Amino acid sequence: MKAKQAYLETFVHGIFLILGLVTVGCVLLITAYLVISGIPAIRQIGLVPFLFGSQWASTAAEPKYGILPFILTSVYGTAGAIVLGVPVGFLTAVYLAKKAPKTVKEIVGQAVSMLAGIPSVVYGLVGMMVLVPGIRKLFDVPDGASLLAAIIVLAIMILPSIIKMSVTALEAVPKEYEDASLALGATPEETWFRVSVPAAKSGIAAAVVLGVGRAIGEAMAVMMVAGNAPNMPGLFQSVRFLTTAVASEMSYSSGLQRQALFSIALVLFLFIMLINAALNFFLKGGQKQ
Repeated sequence: MKAKQAYLETFVHGIFLILGLVTVGCVLLITAYLVISGIPAIRQIGLVPFLFGSQWASTAAEPKYGILPFILTSVYGTAGAIVLGVPVGFLTAVYLAKKAPKTVKEIVGQAVSMLAGIPSVVYGLVGMMVLVPGIRKLFDVPDGASLLAAIIVLAIMILPSIIKMSVTALEAVPKEYEDASLALGATPEETWFRVSVPAAKSGIAAAVVLGVGRAIGEAMAVMMVAGNAPNMPGLFQSVRFLTTAVASEMSYSSGLQRQALFSIALVLFLFIMLINAALNFFLKGGQKQ
């Protein structure tokens, strides 16, 4: 009986190992494919002109392949979404985890789950029909399809990830921590922000980085509200992100243009890898402390 149980455990461990190796193998295959497909264009165009060139004219008689506007737009758009979305999501998570009545928590939790399940194209459609005209009228600009519209849409889209993961992290904090703080005379609000939040900082950081990953990788919604023009980023300027640069031209691209789009995908992939590496470093540092 023990031998049979040991054999079963070994078999299950083997399945888990294989599944883990498959996951790692998929990442390695994607990495290798992007590197093989993206490096030729960078070699032909030149690394500095490609990364720091300010003009993208892939279909012109004399094509230019500078992606600096796309990089800056992605950075500014993601940073703006974080500035708007993270405080709202974090404070909402604290309220739901520590203060909200059970009925309110259930209703808001269901709303957040529904918000997470809405397809990105729906966000883009609502933004295009409501947000873009609103920005045009409110700020009296020629076109509301701009970086500002993309930032607002991205900020709304990252809320579900931040709220749900932060609530989970805050609820996992042992109740004894809060009881000890309250026993020492701290108010509930002081306990939440000085005891519970620091204790859950790893989970909250993971939630923020997950939101950042979604903001960087979003294509359809920002394509519909940002104008999709290869301009240098400005708050009320029509812009193009790294993701939308690939999505908007891949269907009809060929030759060097197609290779350059793979190079853009490689740059985007490296951005995401750097974010994941920063997250792992932060979490390990927090655990050591």
